[in-house]
Amino acid sequence: MSRRLRTLVGTIVLLVFLAIYIVIAASIGAGRISEAHGVIQFIYFLVAGLLWVVPAAILIRWMARPD
Repeated sequence: MSRRLRTLVGTIVLLVFLAIYIVIAASIGAGRISEAHGVIQFIYFLVAGLLWVVPAAILIRWMARPD
């Protein structure tokens, strides 16, 4: 697979992943976490806000791999 095709596929996969991740994280945050203590809310949103970086970094590393 050429780098150009990997970049196209990776971009589409990343956008779909982020859309699904945002919906899931926001649903959890608006549901159960909204009733929790402030410290628990902070920890949840900190972790949820940074957790998407790991799969995105792996995907971007795959996209940038030379031919």
